[in-house]
Amino acid sequence: MYKSYDELPLMLSVHDVAEVLGISKSSAYVLVKEKGFPKLKIGARVVVPREKFIEWINKNTSK
Repeated sequence: MYKSYDELPLMLSVHDVAEVLGISKSSAYVLVKEKGFPKLKIGARVVVPREKFIEWINKNTSK
């Protein structure tokens, strides 16, 4: 389990996103399909850039 944003990999997998947010893997897949969620599709694989993920968290928790 990650203890700080600094420990996150440069590109997060959907599994990483689920672990960081404390949600199920299936919920993480639903999340990455949402409009506005920062993702990069490489073939069939979806990765999430760490910096954009952190920005997304900060943006969505300040509402």
